Amino acid sequence: MTDRARWALTALTGVLAVAAFFPVLWMVTASLKPRDDVNDGRLVPHDVTFGNFAYVFTEVPFARYLLNSFVVSAVVTVVALFLHSMAAYALARLRFPGREALFTVIFSTLLITAPVVLIPLFVVVRQLGMLDSYAGLIIPSIFNAFGIFLLRQFYLQLPRELEEAAIVDGCGHWRVYRSVVLPLSKPILSALAIFFFLANWNSFLWPLVATNDPDLTVVQLAISSFQSQYAASWNYILAAAVVAAAPMLVLFFGFQRQIVESVKTSGLK
Repeated sequence: MTDRARWALTALTGVLAVAAFFPVLWMVTASLKPRDDVNDGRLVPHDVTFGNFAYVFTEVPFARYLLNSFVVSAVVTVVALFLHSMAAYALARLRFPGREALFTVIFSTLLITAPVVLIPLFVVVRQLGMLDSYAGLIIPSIFNAFGIFLLRQFYLQLPRELEEAAIVDGCGHWRVYRSVVLPLSKPILSALAIFFFLANWNSFLWPLVATNDPDLTVVQLAISSFQSQYAASWNYILAAAVVAAAPMLVLFFGFQRQIVESVKTSGLK
């Protein structure tokens, strides 16, 4: 690649990065403006105020909404990673009848979109008495075929010699999984943790269907209710959106290294 082409590619990347980051920057700056200045067209606020954030946390139970989203996202992420890693290891290393057929069935669920199973899932959760509960928000969100598929592909690329050496030393499958496979899986598990947490933090459709209890309202539903209650008060809506987006930005930038490592190790031979 010539220097001119490299500079052109760098310039294009910079333009795309600015275009992607500009809405976030506008959201943050607009959340610091008074109500009458939100749509004034200026990127830099003329009068900076933190009253919008104070209103969000004092006039509505927004801290409760954040806690609900955090509990659901954290529990789903931890349980899903634990169960998915075990299932993926079994599908990658253990030999049992129907293994390939089982993996094909799991993989085929990636072709089914969430709205297709929304009504059957609601009926099942209602029959189990889990509506308007943390269990109703958490348990249906645990299974994720993408996580099992990605972990299985990662485990297939791990050197078998490491596991065989552990078996020679007297380790069973559980000890091999716990002492050998899991430590090697930290990069891919860290990346999946971010993806799972982000997906559940941004979840809207299933919490909307599964809960009516205000005490179980998650943050995305809260922001949606803000848009209906404060249709003309975009300063409050944007302040709530900034608060909801902040944990995700911190999580993403804090675990950038793990994401890069997962991409690098996905090609391990």
